[in-house]
Amino acid sequence: MTDRKKTVVGGAVLTALALLLAACTATTPEADPQPAPSPTPRILTGSVAPLAAGIDPSEWTVTAWNTSPDGARDLGNTVSDGTGAFTLSVNQTDVKGVVWVDARRKQDSRALLGAIAEPGATTLTLNERTTVAAGYGLAQFFGEAVPTGPVNWLENAATMAANLADPATGVVGDVLASAPNGDQTSTLATFTSLTAMLTACLQNATSCETMFGAAAHDRDRLASAAAAFAGIARDPSAAVHRLFQVSLRARAAAPGLPVAPAAWTLPLRFDGTAAGLTAPGEITIGPDGHVWVASASASDVASATCADGRVFEIGPDGSILGSVAGSGASGFGLEFDRTGGLWLSNAGTPGVAAGAGCGGTAQPSADSVSLFDGRSALSPATGYTQGALNAPQGLTIDGDQNVWIANCGDGTLTVYPKGDPKKAKNVTGLGVQSPFGIVDNGRSLFVTANAGSTVAVFGRDGTPLAGSPLLDGFAHPTGIAADKDGNVWVANAGVPAPACGDGTTTGSGTPSVTHISPDAQTVSKPFTGGGVTQPWGIATDGDGNVWVANRTGERVSEFCGVDTTRCPRSLTTGEPISPDATGYDFVGLGGSTGIAIDLSGNVWVSSTRVLNADGTESAGHQMVAFVGAAAPRFVAPFE
Repeated sequence: MTDRKKTVVGGAVLTALALLLAACTATTPEADPQPAPSPTPRILTGSVAPLAAGIDPSEWTVTAWNTSPDGARDLGNTVSDGTGAFTLSVNQTDVKGVVWVDARRKQDSRALLGAIAEPGATTLTLNERTTVAAGYGLAQFFGEAVPTGPVNWLENAATMAANLADPATGVVGDVLASAPNGDQTSTLATFTSLTAMLTACLQNATSCETMFGAAAHDRDRLASAAAAFAGIARDPSAAVHRLFQVSLRARAAAPGLPVAPAAWTLPLRFDGTAAGLTAPGEITIGPDGHVWVASASASDVASATCADGRVFEIGPDGSILGSVAGSGASGFGLEFDRTGGLWLSNAGTPGVAAGAGCGGTAQPSADSVSLFDGRSALSPATGYTQGALNAPQGLTIDGDQNVWIANCGDGTLTVYPKGDPKKAKNVTGLGVQSPFGIVDNGRSLFVTANAGSTVAVFGRDGTPLAGSPLLDGFAHPTGIAADKDGNVWVANAGVPAPACGDGTTTGSGTPSVTHISPDAQTVSKPFTGGGVTQPWGIATDGDGNVWVANRTGERVSEFCGVDTTRCPRSLTTGEPISPDATGYDFVGLGGSTGIAIDLSGNVWVSSTRVLNADGTESAGHQMVAFVGAAAPRFVAPFE
């Protein structure tokens, strides 16, 4: 159609529309303009109900706040009556996500009690439990008084906080109170001691000053108790004994810890036995904050028979939302591409051939990778096998959307250009023995050589960089991670990986972590301490600090990153933040190999295996979240 014909047709259409509009207005009486309806206020009812004996609940000023990324906004306030009850009308105009509610006494300008009103909530209880739960759950979003941040991140964090204390009733949350938590771990007692600190604060001004001072660290004077507990959560091993002494001053408090902990962490266990989560390993985070974990799905870690390489989706509150079956015993690679495809390496099981065992059912094939879209598998039942895959472990997707896979069995790499297995290439000549972990730091790709105790560096075209492989500073490295500025951190397990076939050598080294500069020109000396025993998985948080999953010792370790302004206590790069003797220890961990930080600041760790009473090992069935412990790491949305 010519431009002129288009103009004529367009004009005819406009004329017809004009005539139709005129006809309508000619036959319809003119109506009076109606005022826009007023927004319906949200009514919050609740009570100021301190657990502390002898504290008057009346005449507390209760204020609701909007916790938007642009800062805190006062939504309204009221005063509690003689019984502590209050009714608060919240103007909901432009309010999204959670609402923060706190309470102040007349004689103290600081907010000493608080609770999170999740979307749709109408009832709140403000007491020590809800205050501690909010402080930890929203630890990474608190300033001096009120939390602020992205709406969905805060909403996710609020669901985890509710596992610690129910904001409606003020009682201990169901997850914390019951198995596999409850009296089976130390977390409930630790939480009770933290609430006792606030009880002591309410009862005694000196205790209050001690608690706020110990929690403030290098920050200005904190203006709310929830912000103080957020400060403790962010640096849990600082001022441990001072805070413990405050907890002992509380009158009529429930029993807490009998002795001071190594750190004031609040790890929660989530059991996946019923859902089939078995031997959880590598972890990744989706842009919605959901946690995805690869499961070996084996009845026994040593033989891993009947493995099917399932991947489980876990909600921000720890609930298992579903799973999808892969095509073999999962390896050390699990990552989303930009379109939402989730890639998983399938390393197989050493000494167990495909088709062997498995109760009359053929053992799933190995030497493949799986691709998922949501809860559906896009790859064939046998997975993608192109590219001469050989015990694939680490997997990463570079900035050009090429999928790189480390073949631990034969010292090669496989690349799927733009994620297309049909164009697979096998890359040799990198000079690595038993490649295990791999990462793209935005400039180059780095791969750990577990047997050779080196790290290779190469471009996206597969060409090694000058000076590669890096030879010094490594001891049987496994996991590798990069921060947002391109700094690379290596987990040195100190022992050979058990799943790399003939390429694995004997020998041992010092468990540690090593830093490599973004241009791969500088390698630090190995950093030790922080409780490291056998570093395996490794991750960096939003501050650039480094988190390590230890395969032995039931603990997580944390180290100061390159930006030392984001480290507590004036620590320098590579210095441990977690205690040297214990790390962040937790009896609920076992054989941890995977670690990741979600969008709410929770550190997720896989409990891959457990030690039996007879000294044998069995598959684990649990995931552990250290609540509010790390700065969230932004995850780009899918295209």
